[in-house]
Amino acid sequence: MTNHRRYSARTPHGHRRPPRSRAREVSLRPGADAKLKKLFTRIGTPEPTPFVPDPFQLQALAAVQHSDCLVTAPTGAGKTWIAVQAIARIFENGGRAWYASPLKALSNAKLIEFADHFGAQHVGILTGDRKENADAPIIVGTTEILRNQLYDAMHRGEALATDFVVLDEAHYLGDEDRGVVWEETMIYLPQRIPLLLLSATVGNAGQIAQWMSAIRGRPCRVVQETRRPVPLYPILMHPDGTLLPLLVAGEGGKSRLYKKVADYLGAKHAPSLAAPGQLPPFGVMLALLRKYHLLPAIFFLKSRADCDHALQLCLENRIEDPDRAMRLNQRMAELTERFPHVKRHRQRWLIEHLAVGSHHSGQLPAWKQVLEALMSEGLLDAIFATSTVAAGVDFPARTVAFLNSDRFNGREFVSLDATELQQMTGRAGRRGKDRIGFALVVPGRYMDVRQVARLLRAPAADVHSQIRINFSMALNLLLSHSPAEVDDLLHRSLAAFQRHGAAYGGEDAAHAHLWEDFQRHLAFLQETGFVDDEGRLSEDGLWASQLRIDQPLLVAEGLRRNIFPQADPALLAAVMAGLVNDKETDEHLDKKSLPEVLTKAVNRVVRGLYGFVKQMQVRGFEVRPIFLRPTLAIWHWASETPWDKAVQAGQMAEGDLAGLALRTADNLRHVVGLREIFPRMAEAAKQAIDLILRDPVMPAYDTPAPEGPTVAPGPKPPLGEKNDPYAKENP
Repeated sequence: MTNHRRYSARTPHGHRRPPRSRAREVSLRPGADAKLKKLFTRIGTPEPTPFVPDPFQLQALAAVQHSDCLVTAPTGAGKTWIAVQAIARIFENGGRAWYASPLKALSNAKLIEFADHFGAQHVGILTGDRKENADAPIIVGTTEILRNQLYDAMHRGEALATDFVVLDEAHYLGDEDRGVVWEETMIYLPQRIPLLLLSATVGNAGQIAQWMSAIRGRPCRVVQETRRPVPLYPILMHPDGTLLPLLVAGEGGKSRLYKKVADYLGAKHAPSLAAPGQLPPFGVMLALLRKYHLLPAIFFLKSRADCDHALQLCLENRIEDPDRAMRLNQRMAELTERFPHVKRHRQRWLIEHLAVGSHHSGQLPAWKQVLEALMSEGLLDAIFATSTVAAGVDFPARTVAFLNSDRFNGREFVSLDATELQQMTGRAGRRGKDRIGFALVVPGRYMDVRQVARLLRAPAADVHSQIRINFSMALNLLLSHSPAEVDDLLHRSLAAFQRHGAAYGGEDAAHAHLWEDFQRHLAFLQETGFVDDEGRLSEDGLWASQLRIDQPLLVAEGLRRNIFPQADPALLAAVMAGLVNDKETDEHLDKKSLPEVLTKAVNRVVRGLYGFVKQMQVRGFEVRPIFLRPTLAIWHWASETPWDKAVQAGQMAEGDLAGLALRTADNLRHVVGLREIFPRMAEAAKQAIDLILRDPVMPAYDTPAPEGPTVAPGPKPPLGEKNDPYAKENP
């Protein structure tokens, strides 16, 4: 066992050192199976060669000249090159292009990349957080913003101001929470606009293309590439420290488990790297990977707490090269210069001395940006991350390591599927930096090695429609469509196509369910005065349609009743946080300690919405309650309480509070957009945004408010409680 000296509470630079974990005896003796030694001789950096487009890239580029195109190719194969070349062709001919991605971070990265290629003056960005150079001929942004622009264009009867659309990470079409946005975008996009879809993982690409051809009236060509630019080799770490090939060639060219792996899995008392419920000795494991030149590595762990704790198990991983240590420290200083809070991050010492970091949603956005930059530049040995890293974040490593064959989906642990595993293994092997990449399987309590072996050999999972009706969709469709026309749109859904088969059209169970659900939403909108008896939006419905948020009707009803605290922007931010929060977080909260001003503001909203909420529930609509913990945290932050105290008040991780502030600001922006109808409330919402979007929530750029709504009817006077038939006291 390595003998560690004791560390003082502070580093020489004043940063807090991590608490010492009790070191554990480990018996790893680094070794590699004979079958791997020849493979390991291939490890290294390839010689630089002139870029020559692959055939699939040229095929896709040719296809988008006369059709839509769905490109499926492994991560790192060069899908972005296709998009850049296609956009360049449009741009050079005086046209406009839209590049949509699922993640704000990915959009930010594409902004930098495209600005370098096309010139910053020609590229703009539109996300929930940023609106810059919005009239530029090339726009990058989130798919939600593109979908909203389609809503507005349909309402105004105008053409969408673009000539080409790229949907990156197109497999999000099957995402349970956000897939509906992708599907709507593909249904509403005018036929004249060519559509390029990019993904590493769409198992049923042919079916998706058939559906697109059917609804858009133009051919959609599928271009598939299965060859990885950097070959992937799965290996297993035996608990004795020996690296083994996970799979070997079998009969008929099919791979099978390596015999030593099968023997280990079949043993009655197989050894383990760690006791149940404990993490393995990562410092020793890093030494083993370093011996065979398998670093840098990304370790995918089960939870955020595991990612943070893993750093404490890497104390052996000291940086031996003083030049490398100096480069790392200099780069860290540069990256944190504009992030004052990150300069004091509690894990900074670990990065600078151990070259390891923890990356997950509980971390601040700026801290994750620093980690991503350091990893991309090859300055870190390892990052410990949750599976969310796999989705679109570009910092590949030579090795990705898996300790679990399941993941947490926000509600429960579920088994990984082939698409999810392929998204993670897509990080293994850096194009231009590695000849080969590795997927390291680490056996343990939550690792089903045989399942992972099957998934590694399995094709990508099929994408299935996730379309569902909600009030925001219903309001926005009624902006420009009659109910009968909405019925026709639902016939064009992927859900209807997949249930009906390759032959498009006809009544089917999927369409019938969607239409029935739309009618249910329509009836409630009519009952509450947002839609008239003819299925047209009322004046209230027109402005409410601009609230493209999770709970538009609750916010709209609050505006109608004038129950939001418009005289106090900090309180307004707090109340809005309660309406956007989607986690039950009031456990162990001492409600007696809540500020009276906050309690009164929340109670006013709860009482004012009580009857409306009951009406929704009676009609079978789910309504999330307003929890006090998020309102307390945002109130403290908006009231200029120091960040650490606001985090403590909310009893949540820094990243969670930052994410809550960003979602709250996004909802407030939609209120700002109603300035012609609710001018005082819009001004309060604008001030509230300024209060919560500051370092460390968003230190990197300003966030101007959006333009006003596309409709501006005279507002209905706010309802008072006395003449509101639904108002009741909250018992």
